[in-house]
Amino acid sequence: MLQDPIIRPLHELDSSTLQGLLPEIPMWVKFSDYERVDWLNKFLVDVWPYLDKAICSTIRSMAKPIFAEYIGKNHIEDIEFDKLSLGNLPPIIYGLKVYETNENELVMEPAFRWAGNPNIILVLKLLSLRITVQLVDLQVFAAPRVTLKPLVPTFPCFASILVSLLEKPHVDFGIKVLGGDIMAIPGLYWFVQETIKKQVAGLYLWPQTLEIPVLDASIVAKKPVGILHVKVIRALKLLKMDILGSSDPYVKLTLTEDRLPAKQTSIKMNKLNPEWNEKFKLLVKDPQTQALELQLYDWDKVGRHDKLGMQLVPLKVLTPGVTKEFVLDLVKNTNINDPQNKKHRGQIVVELAFVPFKSESSKLNGSSNGFGKSESGRSSESDESLSGAGVLSVLIQGAEDVEGEHHNNPYALLCFRGEEKKTKMIKKSRNPLWNEDFQFMLDEPPLNDKILIEVKSKGRALIRAKESLGYVEINLADVVHNGRINHKYHLIDSQNGRIHVELSWTKA
Repeated sequence: MLQDPIIRPLHELDSSTLQGLLPEIPMWVKFSDYERVDWLNKFLVDVWPYLDKAICSTIRSMAKPIFAEYIGKNHIEDIEFDKLSLGNLPPIIYGLKVYETNENELVMEPAFRWAGNPNIILVLKLLSLRITVQLVDLQVFAAPRVTLKPLVPTFPCFASILVSLLEKPHVDFGIKVLGGDIMAIPGLYWFVQETIKKQVAGLYLWPQTLEIPVLDASIVAKKPVGILHVKVIRALKLLKMDILGSSDPYVKLTLTEDRLPAKQTSIKMNKLNPEWNEKFKLLVKDPQTQALELQLYDWDKVGRHDKLGMQLVPLKVLTPGVTKEFVLDLVKNTNINDPQNKKHRGQIVVELAFVPFKSESSKLNGSSNGFGKSESGRSSESDESLSGAGVLSVLIQGAEDVEGEHHNNPYALLCFRGEEKKTKMIKKSRNPLWNEDFQFMLDEPPLNDKILIEVKSKGRALIRAKESLGYVEINLADVVHNGRINHKYHLIDSQNGRIHVELSWTKA
């Protein structure tokens, strides 16, 4: 006859009883920084039948080529799953901790346990014998760290999942072969358990990670990977656009898939065979897909400038670090079926060289840990090794607790070497998120420079239309020495305001 369980308060239990119950107490009870996630466990219960089928299907497809390697060896004729199911008991999450970092990522640490009832039977055909291997009584206790990074403006809003274990997992199971429990062999149980723990820990124990790609790398917002050096040398036999039988040509240069303003040569007056010999540098984000677009125009003092012709040069035809000269026939447009492209429009001569950034320059020399604590310690590199051209990148991510006296429509204004750039304006916000990146190509590292970033607010009225919400000045020597700094700076002239800025220096 069943009796009702005896329920007693924890304070009435003796120490030995409490010690036995301690492992069963959820993490959100033991530690205040863990969240209770009953809703997530309810979600897992509802979707588990579908997850079971999806996971088992993936396991079958992954195991098929692995099994194929063993067939024909050691008299093995065939290996296959007779039954494969994870059972009807989903994992239980005992608590979830979420970290806020300065990085473009989301970090979570769920504590979960899975005491499942899987039905996994593997069949081996060995010397015409049918041998069944069954996995039973599976238990897995683990504390992983799950990182979603980088966060991107494309659904599902992160590019990859990184999983690492904070400690060795607890894995317990039984193996039955031909109906007998093979784990009952003395010493084998301990050996198998420890071997699995060591193998799993060696692969995934922090800082080792398992990376699961979610989005194609081409979809993720790209960072510059190199510089395209362009020398516009000359043009030959251009079209006559003026009444006097001449033209006033100039060239515009842009990279496809880039929103930056076009660069432009000088104007050569009354020339059909102009010579420029002018050099330009353009930031390259993807040399496999981008192309250099050259547009020739006839300058006109009044009215619209006439188009003389254009041409494209895919960057993938360039050998990194090698300068190559191109003599290009000008066309009207990129439509090869347009009959007007058969008309002779002259030629343009250019020299191109793609120089990738040095890989070592992207390494982080202790400038920031993963949780927003930046250090400005000097690198051991000498000033000579730091010299040379490169790119200064300034990512203004957002601000917190900015408050205007008259209005709150904040935007950030960046000033560097007399050049100003500004973010978009976020209306009616004290915590704006801009996430805008600005690049500056420099011939020398900015060791003695500062960058000024001011948060301003813009109102509709003419009186008090603009208002300063605080500013920060950042010494760039630390960025050059460290390679990268990611920090939240307190705004000067603001009571509580902070601005989140990521700066990096990449040598060409």
